[in-house]
This record gives sequence, C-alpha cells and structure tokens, in this order.
Amino acid sequence: MSLHVVAELRAATGNEDRLRTALESMIEPSLAEPGCYAYQLFINPNDPTHQVIVEEWKSPEALEEHFTTPHFLHVAKVLEAILAEPLTIRRLVAE
Repeated sequence: MSLHVVAELRAATGNEDRLRTALESMIEPSLAEPGCYAYQLFINPNDPTHQVIVEEWKSPEALEEHFTTPHFLHVAKVLEAILAEPLTIRRLVAE
C-alpha cells in the first residue's frame, strides 16, 4: 500500500519565487530515491504564495527516510527563512 502526501506551504510575501525554486530543487533528487513514485509541485494561480507538493511513496518508512536526505535537510533550512507559517503535511492512503 503506497502513501500519498500533500504538503501545503505558504511563502512570506516577496518570497514566492524563492519557495518555488526551493521546491523545484527537490523534485529530481526525491524522484531518484528508491521509495518515491511521484513528486510534483503545484502553485495556486490566484495566490502564488500558496504552493503544494503532491507525493507518492512506497511506504511510510520510505517517507521517513526521505526526511533524512541531504536535499530535504537543506531545503528544510531554507523553508525556515521564507515561509509565512508552518507547512502542513497530510499523509493519505487509498482504501
């Protein structure tokens, strides 16, 4: 059973491009992880401060491993400086 993740982020005003760039930098290395099936960025066309990553992982363990990778840890530090509020992560499974 795969795990779907929806991560919602809101950039502080003026940091929309920095957030997009940081999230885009996560796509390729995340997809290269053995447990990652999908990793896609979406931007709200009516509010570019609101950006969403939709992911699919082989298992909860694969996601936890993702949280320890150098690319994730680097972007997590960047996000601390540019987010208007804490990010929201929803973990979902299909019935």
